[in-house]
Order: sequence, then structure tokens, then C-alpha cells
Amino acid sequence: MGAPNTNNSIRLYVDVVSPFAYQAFHILRHDPVFKGVKVEYIPIFLGGLMHACGNTAPIQIKNKDKWIGQERIRWARAFGVPMADAIPAGFPPNTLHTMRAVCALSLLPDPDQDKLVRGLEALYKAMWTDHADVAKPEVFGPLLVEVLGEEVAGKALANASTIGKQALKANTDQAFADGAFGLPYMVCTNAAGQTEGFWGVDHMGQVLRFMGLERPLEGGWKALL
Repeated sequence: MGAPNTNNSIRLYVDVVSPFAYQAFHILRHDPVFKGVKVEYIPIFLGGLMHACGNTAPIQIKNKDKWIGQERIRWARAFGVPMADAIPAGFPPNTLHTMRAVCALSLLPDPDQDKLVRGLEALYKAMWTDHADVAKPEVFGPLLVEVLGEEVAGKALANASTIGKQALKANTDQAFADGAFGLPYMVCTNAAGQTEGFWGVDHMGQVLRFMGLERPLEGGWKALL
């Protein structure tokens, strides 16, 4: 496989409520094809984005609600993303307060987004592997403290209803302005300076082609031929 061009960059919009955003997050984090690509993770409120677009959640559409669950498992298994087969009870939860806290976390000094990534990884695992109700402050608060420590998590939780709230709205508005209508949504810039938006895990192959990265003919990538 050729070495990736470090001029390539991806901006991935995420909300912990979206299993497909989780899958894209996991692939960008762990698949070697993206090694060296600059990735920025932007937390948004998916419910707000859907409202802005006049979009309907797939789980509310007859027949698609069943299909989307099967599709979730297919892609998780194809790319080795840790995810329970069953859907979490009460899905989809309202993650507004969770994502405000995540946004507040993203605003803390952290040039490599390490704190944000660790927080997102913990929340994704809690929701999609352990089926914890991460929409509840009594769940996501202690979880962030456990992963990031009292000082870091405490600052984020304290700022969630102020600067976290403002940042979440700004991020969600930016996702809409960038053309997003659902998650995962990726804004990709290649080495030639061209920028395009891509939606969905099933378009990851197009992301690689656009960015000039070599797509492996193995694992989940075979499903994208």
C-alpha cells in the first residue's frame, strides 16, 4: 500500500446516537489506510441537523427501520467495529445534553483532540457495545470522569450548558452549511486542494478514491468494490 499524503484531511461530524457515525469514527481511527491523514472530529446534535433538513429518522420509516438495523450489523462486522447485535433499549435517545458536554470537552486545550477522542470512544462503547443510556447525565458524567479524570471531565461538564451549548449549535449549523443531512458526514480535502462532502459508511471507498488513497482489496473494503 502506498504511503498516504499528509496534505489530505477529513472533517467528520459525529453524534454518539448514530451507529454509522461510530463506524466511520472507528474506521478513521484504526484502519491503516488513513494513517497520516489529518482527521478532525466535530460533535453535533443529529436531531437538530435532521430538523434543519426536514429529514426523517430511518427508524421511523416502515421497512427501512428493519433494513437499517441489518445494515448496521453488516458494516460493523465487515470493518470489525465492536458493536452489539441488538439495538439499545429506547433507541433513539435524545443526546442533546450528552453532545453539549462533548462539545465543551472539545473546547478544552487539546491540540491533537486526544481528550475528545477518548471521550467519544468511551461513549460509543458504552452505548453501542454495553447499551448504557448515555443520554442521562448520571451515566455520561461519571463515564467521562472515569476516562478523563475529575479535573478535565469536571470542566467540560460544568461548561456544557453554556459554551458547550453554543458550540453544539454552531457545529450543527456548520454541518448543515457543509451539506450534511445525516451521519456520518465527511468533508474531505485532497492533496490538490479539492474539497467534497461524502455521506455514509458505504461511501468510504469513494472517499479513498477522491483523496488518492489506495483501497485494500481485503476485509470490509471488498464490500465497497
